[in-house]
Amino acid sequence: MNASEIRKKYLDFQQSKGHVVIPPAPLVLENDPTTLFTGSGMQPLLPYLLGQKHPEGTRLTDSQPCLRLQDIDDVGDPRHTTVFEMLGNWSLGDYFKKEQIENYFEFLTEVIGLDPEKIYVTCFIGNEKYGIPKDTEAAEIWQNVFKKAGIDAEIAEIGSAKNGDKCGIKGSERIFFYDDHENWWSRGGGIDTTPIGDPCGPDSEVFYDFGEDKQDEEKYGKAHPASDGARFMEIGNQVFMQYRRNEDGTFSELEHKNVDFGGGLERLAAASMGSFDVFKISLMRPIIEKLEQLSGKSYDNNTDEMRIIADHLRGAYLLSAQGLTPSNKAQGYALRRLIRRAILKALDLGIAQDFLCETIKTIEQEYDSLPDAILPNRNNALSVLEKEEKAFRKTLNKGLKELRKMANKARTNASSGSAGLASPADRVSTPVKTGADTPVAQGSISSGFSGCLTGYDLFKLQDTYGFPLEISVEEAYRENIELSKDYQEEFNKSLEEQRNRSKTASKGMFKGGLADHGDMSTKYHTATHLLLAALQKHISPDIAQKGSNITPERMRLDFNVDHKLSVEEKKAVEDQVNEWISADLPVVFAEYDKDYAFDVLHAQGSFRDRYPDRVTVYTVGGEMPEKGAKTSQKPDENNPLSPENPVSREICGGPHVEHTGVLGRFKIKKEESSSAGVRRIKAVLE
Repeated sequence: MNASEIRKKYLDFQQSKGHVVIPPAPLVLENDPTTLFTGSGMQPLLPYLLGQKHPEGTRLTDSQPCLRLQDIDDVGDPRHTTVFEMLGNWSLGDYFKKEQIENYFEFLTEVIGLDPEKIYVTCFIGNEKYGIPKDTEAAEIWQNVFKKAGIDAEIAEIGSAKNGDKCGIKGSERIFFYDDHENWWSRGGGIDTTPIGDPCGPDSEVFYDFGEDKQDEEKYGKAHPASDGARFMEIGNQVFMQYRRNEDGTFSELEHKNVDFGGGLERLAAASMGSFDVFKISLMRPIIEKLEQLSGKSYDNNTDEMRIIADHLRGAYLLSAQGLTPSNKAQGYALRRLIRRAILKALDLGIAQDFLCETIKTIEQEYDSLPDAILPNRNNALSVLEKEEKAFRKTLNKGLKELRKMANKARTNASSGSAGLASPADRVSTPVKTGADTPVAQGSISSGFSGCLTGYDLFKLQDTYGFPLEISVEEAYRENIELSKDYQEEFNKSLEEQRNRSKTASKGMFKGGLADHGDMSTKYHTATHLLLAALQKHISPDIAQKGSNITPERMRLDFNVDHKLSVEEKKAVEDQVNEWISADLPVVFAEYDKDYAFDVLHAQGSFRDRYPDRVTVYTVGGEMPEKGAKTSQKPDENNPLSPENPVSREICGGPHVEHTGVLGRFKIKKEESSSAGVRRIKAVLE
């Protein structure tokens, strides 16, 4: 069964169980400024799992494209990808463990036909310190489910994954109890790091067994579900949100319990075809075959390179088809990185010519069934990616020229004996091996005037010209350029310094969901609505939000306008926002049918087709109108705070303050260009 068939069967199955199919969120979330990309199926639903009512009810399901760049270095093995599609279903205070477990087992075994003998599961072992009991309820449900399938499922108490590496599986063990490192969900990770006030709870993960021969015991220890080995692959995770952490650090049961399920489509497809290699499924195999054709090389002998290219180009296509363009900042830089890594790996395969055109066309066909509402820029995606490919190849040429220039300068300095430093005769050169088993001259030096290039030089080449270390090393060998003895250590030091700077610059960014609903981020979210309304009032009524980013320290809004704002315009906007803050306007919300919200209430919102049939509308400076009432989007100059003419009315998922007076003083810190026809304002609340 191919991936597209599994996706359809899953959504149809969940509908038969009373779930409403909701549209997937875009990979770049307009109203989640704390994250680069949608990284899980849960992420867009988290406000509702935290208590907000969903307009579509209590039973929901979807198939959500996701992107996790934290897995980028793992891509190349049979199962890790940066891009994946998460099948999900949720119960918001409706059904709980029994119905969830029984339904998923039915889907796996009866709908897509997986062998129940190859299914293994894990449950939470409990925590004595906090008085949280072992999840025997879930384990007993699983035992009954397996029993109906004719399987005697014994229970094993493992504890930590390290214990599992030692003891493995014994006899008929099929249900395994692990600690909170494996089977506990909270936004903070484990039990001790669960945030105060947050819902949390045990989870039950489902694994597929690909056979004893897939386990490398010498490397990973004995086989068990939570092992890092290749025998077992997770194909679903059922989170049971049944606790809340109290102010004193203890845990209490929630009155209304939720279920959050997520299962990777790619992994389910791999299990369905009996392959532990997700790159052989229908979504990936055509890309691999195209690479084999272009390179003249086989997948079996070049798995790492082809897996990385297939994964990265799939992500690049989805991002560009959703309207993202390569740049040197935030999401745009992530897109650029995916494209460039793919091109470099193609060079390793001997593909020196432009190759994205043919490859992307193959990927386009795999996503042809997705609606335009999800991929609104699909018609321009190829041209965006081809342009970036051509630009990067020019960058590579520039990098090579700069490498030669830096080497010549080092040689000149060395031959002149600058500042009395060591001469070339004082150096001892020894051959070293690169990752490609290429010998490289590496100098043992006493002081980047030695005539050698240092790791700091090589990092500059990568950081400035996008010229990767491995290419610098290979080209240095070809050009007979010596490298310092500690070039790798020097490069790593520079890289670590850059990472630390990036962490500081991105403080407060997303770490795994809508993690920041804190006081300041909530205030900035509301202030963003006020800023947009002020821009529409004083600059142009046609202005719309083109992106936003919020941290606890500041807010950022991108908006369409055809000119740089003058000093007078910026002051008018700033003064207007502060006037609305001083007026201490109410901020209220209510749910409406989508068409009514847009067509009658004139609520603002990007990408109309992506919203569900029921939406949440936030109004600043006026009451929510009753059904049937007519209203205007634009404030009445004579009565700007009337209920019929609010300051702002937007479709939004929150969170927001209850009245504007708590925001503080609004101050524009910077107004600059973001891209063609788009300006950017950065502002703070003082």
